[in-house]
Amino acid sequence: MESDNGKGLILAVASSVFIGSSFILKKKGLKRAGAIGTRAGYGGYTYLLEPLWWAGMVTMIVGEAANFVAYIYAPAVLVTPLGALSIIISAVLAHFLLKEKLKKMGVLGCVSCIVGSVVIVIHAPKEQTPNSVEEIWNLATQPAFLVYVAITMSIVLALILHFEPLCGQTNILVYIGICSLMGALTVMSIKAIGIAIKLTMEGVSQIGYPQTWLFVMVAATCVVTQLIYLNKALDTFNAAIVSPVYYVMFTTLTIVASAIMFKDWSGQDAASIASEICGFITVLTGTMILHGTREEEQQASSETVRWYDSRKSVNEEHLISLYSPEY
Repeated sequence: MESDNGKGLILAVASSVFIGSSFILKKKGLKRAGAIGTRAGYGGYTYLLEPLWWAGMVTMIVGEAANFVAYIYAPAVLVTPLGALSIIISAVLAHFLLKEKLKKMGVLGCVSCIVGSVVIVIHAPKEQTPNSVEEIWNLATQPAFLVYVAITMSIVLALILHFEPLCGQTNILVYIGICSLMGALTVMSIKAIGIAIKLTMEGVSQIGYPQTWLFVMVAATCVVTQLIYLNKALDTFNAAIVSPVYYVMFTTLTIVASAIMFKDWSGQDAASIASEICGFITVLTGTMILHGTREEEQQASSETVRWYDSRKSVNEEHLISLYSPEY
């Protein structure tokens, strides 16, 4: 058992390294693509022709694959919190490679997000692994989860149709919210696909079940939506801020979706529930600090531009007066 946990630990750490690095590679690719075409934040897809962006995609896929295999060897309580390492890696690489400075308050926000997420994951209810795709389908079609899916899709549509045109370029929670909400549904679908593959390899074919292909379609749709809006977030906001906010929201929503779908909350004691509430409060605080840091950076940048423009205007007026015939 200890040997299996060791393998899971190594894979989880490797996954965080790959995923954290992929944010930076994709960010650099998006910058290059934006210099020669329409930026992803404004609906452009020039980045699809940028090799560096594809290098980031491959790196992320490798990281996600390592993370998936890690769950085979180690429990989720060990693997999931280690995803926070990708935040630190991405912030450090962004600081040195992208010159995106992370101030002290940003560091405090990152720490708060990581601590809160770890507390939530550690005290999250344990799920019971289904034994077939049909069993997962029964869980996915129960009233409580259908209500959750309906609420999720309503929020996603509201964010895309109303809030994205209104404040998508200024509020990081719009793009990241879409990614995280769809990501929670992706995890539920991927779990079903993983069980189908495992059972098929063991000799119990799940290919003939229509539920298997429905889960594949849902997963593909959710993944594509995630990638589009994650690219927009990376192209618009600081990578050192995108990573922790995305991690926090994605982890939180995944735990909520899993708890609703698998009905694991009933086994929670008062201490665990209290710990989860404290974790949520810590996460919320960290998110607010990170978002406040982003706003301060935007204000400082705009003030610098205004100072430069005003200085330029003064110099131009001075030159005009020097070369004026009246002078």
